[in-house]
Amino acid sequence: MNVRALAAKAIFNVLEKGISLSVALPDQQQHLENGKDKALLAELCYGVMRQLPQLDKCVSDCLSKPFKGKQRILHQLLLVGCYQLYFTRIPAHAAISETAEACRQMKFDGLVKVVNGVLRNIQRKEAPLNTDNDTLKYNTPAWFIKRLKSAYPDQWQQVIEQSHQRPPMWLRNNQLSQTREQYLALLAEQEVEASAGASDDAILLASPTDVMRLPGFAEGSASVQDGAAQWAATLLAPETNELVLDACAAPGGKTCHLIETAPNISLVAVDFDEKRLERVQQNLDRLQLKAQVIHGDAANIDTWWQGEKFDRILLDAPCSATGVIRRHPDIKWLRKNSDIDELALLQQQIIDHCWKWLKPGGTMLYATCSILPEENSQQIEQFLQRTSDATLVPIAQQSSADDIGWQLLPGQNNCDGFYYARLVKAL
Repeated sequence: MNVRALAAKAIFNVLEKGISLSVALPDQQQHLENGKDKALLAELCYGVMRQLPQLDKCVSDCLSKPFKGKQRILHQLLLVGCYQLYFTRIPAHAAISETAEACRQMKFDGLVKVVNGVLRNIQRKEAPLNTDNDTLKYNTPAWFIKRLKSAYPDQWQQVIEQSHQRPPMWLRNNQLSQTREQYLALLAEQEVEASAGASDDAILLASPTDVMRLPGFAEGSASVQDGAAQWAATLLAPETNELVLDACAAPGGKTCHLIETAPNISLVAVDFDEKRLERVQQNLDRLQLKAQVIHGDAANIDTWWQGEKFDRILLDAPCSATGVIRRHPDIKWLRKNSDIDELALLQQQIIDHCWKWLKPGGTMLYATCSILPEENSQQIEQFLQRTSDATLVPIAQQSSADDIGWQLLPGQNNCDGFYYARLVKAL
């Protein structure tokens, strides 16, 4: 089956079945052997997700009646065709013929002429894509735009613009293997252009590259992790022999970084999602690190932990992931406005419960990859109001000491959108 057909299947699974692109894309890539074909498939899927409202409007306007039932996947196929015509260098005749061939391969022989005709009509018109409302202009859901305008009245357009950029590739140097300077030298030997980031182990690549090109990657010399996420270990600052909980640990990047930073801690990594928890163990194994990995609920620690209270807790809370849309553009279409209040309630339950399991004098680092105040500064402000033994400790990188935590916006320092708040429990 050709790349366009596989792209239509992946996009159908996201938009019609609610499956994340990070799952739907690899499911289709496994049918391809050629690396270039896999890259093209990713480009088509990510591109459609980034430009979805405009492409959808363009295709819908060219159809006399919408596809329904089993034929609905042909709407997604036309999105793929339309994306090629507007946003790629693929010659129009090749984009149209390959997309029509995909229709045939998907056993819709009787509709090949329809697909071909719609795409040729789009090509002939050469009309600019519709921007009649904010959703079309910014390729962003109206509810999300409204929340951004409220939270960032002077920056909301910039936030959206950054969320549409292609993300850079960050590495985390494993300080147990070598210093960052030594690893930068190894990268230079392999002609991989890179520079040091703001946090201690962060390395920014000039352009994304295959991990197999990275020196010592399979042996654990480095890991792929965004620069914003790498602040977690630095800000939690675990010390030798401490008992540390990584709540909501999957997929394990921060888990491993904590141990690399302080190899003699006892670390407990827990996550509610058993399948994603496998990734935590895989990461630990590659880096030859040890932690106690537990399938459990961070909002109900009593059911799976009978040990002592924790010296430090990293709570990377479940969130809307609105800070990482540039990496996962399907988030815009999988999230609903009502999800935000539901997530805020879940975060409140988890933070209150984890706090009970923190030792007096202990530190909790609350983190999300969200940019919405309801999940971040407002969440922590409400926690402080109801928790008498909690103190917020300012983070040096905050723009103001009066801020409630540290909010990074997408693109700031070339990083993803992220939020941190450091809390200390009274003795």
